[in-house]
Amino acid sequence: MISTQTLQNVAEELMAKAAIEIPDDYLAGVKGMAETEEGDLSAFVLRAMLENYEAAKEDRRAMCADTGVPRWFVKLGNEARIEGGPVALEAALRRATASATHEIPLRPNRVHPLWRTDHNNNVGLNAPEIDYSFEPEANWIDLTAVHKGGLFGTDYRMLFPGDGIDGIKRFLLDTLIAFGKRGLACQPAIVGIGLGGSKDTCMVLGKQAACLRTVGNRNPDPRIAALEMELKDLGNSIGMGAMGFVGSSMVIDCHIEAGFTHTGGMPMSVHAFCLSSRRATARVHADGGIDYRTDPKWFTPYMRRETVEWQTDPASGARSA
Repeated sequence: MISTQTLQNVAEELMAKAAIEIPDDYLAGVKGMAETEEGDLSAFVLRAMLENYEAAKEDRRAMCADTGVPRWFVKLGNEARIEGGPVALEAALRRATASATHEIPLRPNRVHPLWRTDHNNNVGLNAPEIDYSFEPEANWIDLTAVHKGGLFGTDYRMLFPGDGIDGIKRFLLDTLIAFGKRGLACQPAIVGIGLGGSKDTCMVLGKQAACLRTVGNRNPDPRIAALEMELKDLGNSIGMGAMGFVGSSMVIDCHIEAGFTHTGGMPMSVHAFCLSSRRATARVHADGGIDYRTDPKWFTPYMRRETVEWQTDPASGARSA
């Protein structure tokens, strides 16, 4: 039985780690771009980012004054048992969000869309968001905290099968150019792309692709993996670099997640994660043990399964989708 207090303590720690500590995979990506960027202003921004990351970690302060909108991704092992059940888990995450807002501190960005009511703690109506996934034959819980910018850096278009790969490229270019020219995203960023599903599923897949996969991680479908690399190179060839200045540092990496969709359409969403890639994960074991990491390991084979049933391969004992 995993205690609610343990979950809240871990959640508060994750909020701080996500706000302050740059994940190693993203940091390596920024350093690589800083070494090759030829645009003067873009290179200056990249160097300033790296200096800011070090200062934030040393001072234990949030690396960006705008800490976005905190949200949670929870992966529940099928055999995990929570003191008080899922309702108690959600209460613990809301308490942790409110506490972290004051203790780290985080900027209290959440307000009611109409009345602009502000509880000064990033908690309110449908906030923070909590997304769930599940894992068979596991008795642990993975908690992932993400501080994602909550205004722009996202777009959607309903493409059609006839648009094909060229249509995907065209929409990505339109979106990235708009982001750079209008200041709608903070580059360089991990760009997540959702393909397929219904409109809401497409948006969810794209956001998760941006926030929950690490730099260098490739989709297990080799054709999608090749497209990820092609779109990354395309994004860095448009003449825009860090924060929209002239350069070649627009996309740290490109991740694609797909879902079966209606036969007549090909919905696509594009999401730019923040230039500080704020995420942190912890696995809480049934015995109370805790392992912290920066790779959410969200997209498991179980999540990407295509068949009706999730079956065990009798020859190897391994699970297959």
